[in-house]
Amino acid sequence: MESHYVQFFTATVLKWKPLFFNDSYKSILIGSLKFLAEAKRVKIYGFVIMPNHIHIIWQVQKEHKLKDVQRDFMKFTSQQIQKNLRTNNPSLHQEFEVNLKDRKYQVWQRNPLSINLYSREVIEQKLDYVHNNPVQGKWMLTDEPANYLYSSSSYYEKEECRFSFLTHYMEYFGS
Repeated sequence: MESHYVQFFTATVLKWKPLFFNDSYKSILIGSLKFLAEAKRVKIYGFVIMPNHIHIIWQVQKEHKLKDVQRDFMKFTSQQIQKNLRTNNPSLHQEFEVNLKDRKYQVWQRNPLSINLYSREVIEQKLDYVHNNPVQGKWMLTDEPANYLYSSSSYYEKEECRFSFLTHYMEYFGS
């Protein structure tokens, strides 16, 4: 029987390419998260889209398998990004050529990270990590986490609901 804990999920763009500097590709990720939440496949408690990776704190719902949800998210977003790249940026699309047995192009690195979060303390720690990502290190995408548009930080810090698919993590604890 599969457990359905809240999870910290990270997917990275192939070769760490900063593909998500382009807002149209971020919109594909947002659209996919919205679909998964509206289809009641996951509850999404937090996320951030960085230039070359995405972090999500989510809980796969009982009727679904983690591996299926992850696979579908990765496959759908990859196909949509490739379609956009072929049309709008063919030279960049070529940088994702891999010529493997089962595919010619690949957007995501294989084996995304997925870690069960067993307590409120660990969920809050991961949410802080996710929300502070845009102000860290080499990226410096914003001065304050809640000002970064492609994150759930403003949902928690300013109570702004930019993304209808978000669920407050305290609902997991019945609060």
